[in-house]
Amino acid sequence: MNFLELKKLITKFSIESRDFLKMTSTLQEELFKLSRKELITILKEIGTIPEYIVHDSTEEKLYSKVTDILLAKSLQELGIRASVNTERANCADVVGRSLYHEYSLVGDAKAFRLSRTARNQKDFKVKSLADWKIGNDYAVLVCPYFKYPKNSSQIYGQALDSNTCLFSWEHLCFLLEKDVRETPELNLSFLWNMSSKISGNVVINDKNNNFYKAINNIICTRLNVSYDDFLNYFCNCKKSIISRSISEIRYWHSKIEEVKGFSKQKAINELLKSLKIKEKINSIEKYVKELKG
Repeated sequence: MNFLELKKLITKFSIESRDFLKMTSTLQEELFKLSRKELITILKEIGTIPEYIVHDSTEEKLYSKVTDILLAKSLQELGIRASVNTERANCADVVGRSLYHEYSLVGDAKAFRLSRTARNQKDFKVKSLADWKIGNDYAVLVCPYFKYPKNSSQIYGQALDSNTCLFSWEHLCFLLEKDVRETPELNLSFLWNMSSKISGNVVINDKNNNFYKAINNIICTRLNVSYDDFLNYFCNCKKSIISRSISEIRYWHSKIEEVKGFSKQKAINELLKSLKIKEKINSIEKYVKELKG
């Protein structure tokens, strides 16, 4: 399976079935069968939500759940027993436990559209993930590397304060490409504990600064990997995203041409739909009805 086939499968399920749990269960069964090579291919793309997927649709929710499944699968490939949490609220999406070392972790996966520019601490939910740790040793957030704030953000201070690991899909790909796997001799807890290690060298005034250079140095040093190789790998990841942007921009150009062909009435209907005016009226009427009670 590749990313294109995965997208088609997500679309197919979102159209044909209304049983969300059944859809996610079937997808998990399929994705847990992926070879490491197939997994790496998909991980390189999964952090970018396709522009054609409608915001807050069943398809988007299913795509989000797929990111959780792929995070769990990635941890399994790293030699960690991991599963996807089926509960819906107030808990971490992924739970993992070391097979050889006495630690456990919770994880949360994120994906963003290329068109999504405004990102703040609420998008990353670092505090929530830390709260969901509940008896586990580590908390791991996995996002697209180049979507993390470049300079400073409260998420960095929050990660240091709560010892939450700010990881990325690109980091996971790099580890899998290097055939990294936890063993009795190799304890990967140093990855999940990086924020704690870094916090000891950060003064209060700098705690909200991006500390990814320190993270990357730790990874290369502990795994005995050339830092130049690491930088080259991430440079190629950047090129892949740039290449992906061509098809995403093409999609929006096609939408422009589609809208240009609308009749006046269809254009009005689409505008009213996008403004969600009926939903707003219904919400007001429902609230008033409750008041009249």
